[in-house]
Amino acid sequence: MSNKFIERKNIRLNGYDYSKNGGYFVTVCTNDRSHIFGEITGNIVGATLCGRPNEPHKMIEKWLFEIENKYPGTKIDCFVIMPDHVHFVVIKTGDHIGSPLQQIVSWFKTQTTNEYIKGVKNGIYKSFDKHLWQRGYYEHIIRNQHDLEEIRNYIITNPLKWVYENKNL
Repeated sequence: MSNKFIERKNIRLNGYDYSKNGGYFVTVCTNDRSHIFGEITGNIVGATLCGRPNEPHKMIEKWLFEIENKYPGTKIDCFVIMPDHVHFVVIKTGDHIGSPLQQIVSWFKTQTTNEYIKGVKNGIYKSFDKHLWQRGYYEHIIRNQHDLEEIRNYIITNPLKWVYENKNL
């Protein structure tokens, strides 16, 4: 067995201050892309895709909104909880320099993992292998209003894309 570690590529923008005010698009994936947060069905009603949120899905949504309470001057602009990942937009505003994005995402992952573990122990949630979330996360600095609108559209249409890619229609 080798003691060599896989070198991970740093996707953060070199020299950028992630505590600055602005918008950030974040994606966090479950470990092994396990489908933990409900199902998405192909029942399309108007422009709305009907899914089947489960208890873990509801728990994730609760902690997304808790970010706003934990980090004043931080707002969750929009989000979608998929079976194996979560997309959300964090908008940081205010006169003070707030917490870096990395701290916010780390806190969110810790809180959701802790609550999920409690749910597993109480027989409410299914167990997971080693980690609830993948290491790290994807982020994109939102540069302007057009960029924000495109990201919002991506988030809103992500369930439909999921159905199409999984041929559930």
